[in-house]
Amino acid sequence: MEITPKIQEQLNQLNDKFEAINQNTSTHLEGLLWAKPITYWDYIQTDALLSLQTQRTTLPDEMVFVMYHQVNELLFKMILWEMDQLCHNEQPSTEYFTEKLGRISRYFDMLTTSFDIMKDGMEPEQYLKFRNTLTPASGFQSAQYRLIEFSSTDLINLIDNRFRASIDRNTPYEHALEHLYWQAAGKDYHTGEKSYLLSEFERKYKKIFLEYMEEYNTINLWRKFKQLPKADQKNPNLVAAMRHYDVTVNITWVMGHFNAAKKYIESVPGNHEATGGSDWKKYMLPKYQKRIFFPELWSAEEIENWGAE
Repeated sequence: MEITPKIQEQLNQLNDKFEAINQNTSTHLEGLLWAKPITYWDYIQTDALLSLQTQRTTLPDEMVFVMYHQVNELLFKMILWEMDQLCHNEQPSTEYFTEKLGRISRYFDMLTTSFDIMKDGMEPEQYLKFRNTLTPASGFQSAQYRLIEFSSTDLINLIDNRFRASIDRNTPYEHALEHLYWQAAGKDYHTGEKSYLLSEFERKYKKIFLEYMEEYNTINLWRKFKQLPKADQKNPNLVAAMRHYDVTVNITWVMGHFNAAKKYIESVPGNHEATGGSDWKKYMLPKYQKRIFFPELWSAEEIENWGAE
C-alpha cells in the first residue's frame, strides 16, 4: 500500500493523539489488526434493546403500551442530551441556540404526533384489564420529563398556580419542590399527606431533582434565550420557535396525553382514577395549572386563555 500524504497526515495525527495521553501508537495500531469489525447490531446493541420489553400479563396490547412508553423515554433522553449541550454553553451564539431549539422541538413534535399510536393502537377492553396490574405505577413518574421541565424554564413557572404568589427565586429548593404543580397529583395540601405514588417517586428521585433544580436555576433554556443579543430576542422567527416549543410541551403534548387517557379510562362507567390514583384531570389539564415556560413571550389575554378548549 502506498503511503500517500493523506495517510501520512492521519498517522501523524494518531501519533499526536496517543502521545498526548502517554500511549504507544504502535501498540494501538497493532490492536487494530485483531479488532472485530463492528456490526449494526453490536453498535446499536439491538439484542439488549429488544430484550427490555417485558409483559406482566398475557394480553397482547400490553406490549404496545410498554414499547410506546419506552420510545417516549428514549426521545426524552434525546431532548435532555440537546438541553445539556445548550444550557452548559456559557455564551451560545444565536445560530447555535436556534439550531438546538429546533432539534428539541422536533423531538417533541414527534412525541405529540405519536399519541395516535397509543390512542388508537390498543383495544380498550385489553387496556382496562392490564392497567390494573400496573397500579400504582403511573406515567406521572417519568423522571426524565421532570428534568426537561427543570431545564426549560425558571422554577417559578413550575410552581402550583395556587402558590406562585408566595414563592420567589430565593425560596429554598426543597420548599419549591414541595409546591411544584405535579405535587397536586398525589398530595393533600390540607394534611400534607402524600400518596404512595408520590412518596415512591420522591424516594427514588428527590435528590436528583434538587440537584437539577439548583444546577439549571440560572442556565435553563429561558436564561440562555435572555443571554442572546437584544435584537435577536425580538426576532420574529426565534420568538415563534420559542412559543412553538412552549405550546407543544405544555398544551399539545399534555392534551394528546389527556385525550388518550380519557378514551380508555372513561370507556366504562364509574370512578375514573388514573393507575396511580391521582386526580389526573386537574393535574394534567393546562387550563388548571397554566404551565407556561416563557410567560414573557405571551400576552395577558393569551395567558388567561391558556389551554382553553
